[in-house]
Amino acid sequence: MRAIARLTVSNMLIWHVCVILGVKLLSSGRAAILGYTMPVWAVLCGLIFFGERVTRIAWLGVGFALAGALLLLSSEFATLRGQPLGSLLVLVGAAGWGYGTVAMRRSQLPIATIALTFWMLALTTLLLGTAAIVFEHAAWRLPTHAEWGAIVYNAVVIFGFAHVVWFRLARTLPPVASSLSVMMIPILGVFSGAWMLGETPHWPDYAAMLLVLAAMSTVLLKPRGNARI
Repeated sequence: MRAIARLTVSNMLIWHVCVILGVKLLSSGRAAILGYTMPVWAVLCGLIFFGERVTRIAWLGVGFALAGALLLLSSEFATLRGQPLGSLLVLVGAAGWGYGTVAMRRSQLPIATIALTFWMLALTTLLLGTAAIVFEHAAWRLPTHAEWGAIVYNAVVIFGFAHVVWFRLARTLPPVASSLSVMMIPILGVFSGAWMLGETPHWPDYAAMLLVLAAMSTVLLKPRGNARI
């Protein structure tokens, strides 16, 4: 149970807390771009915490990702919106997710992925539910129809299906294959926000999106020899 708790903190708790708080301060597209730098953070966490070798092409990817993140952070400061905290929170969430992904790959828990996902969700729900009661009870109200739709979508599609599939990929496939599954999400986040929420992407968003895609493409390249990224 201790191993499951450690995986829950990095894969679920840090990610969800930081993104829930950060996305309220950013546009959905910008939050998606920052959040899905995860494969690059996974490379750094593998190097720092697990002693994995990193190739030169992977370092190039790290540079692209950091350039994209700094571009978004500079636009937050330049427009004086006072929201650099939102960018920082999402980046911390992405770093936590990256560490959790590497830890998930290296774990040897004798438990089915669907059971592991259930216990991780249960622990996260318990902790976040307690925090909501303590800190936000006074602001509780009934959700609107749109909010109910978002709740049902996340419960069924995200938590009931996508989490199970993702953890299965992270546990069984090599880093290239598992990281590939998140490459298109920042693009969908930017253009879904423009379509559904009326958000207007600006040139820093497009430039940062291209930098993040360039970073991910370098991470997804097959390393030479026995190097692991």
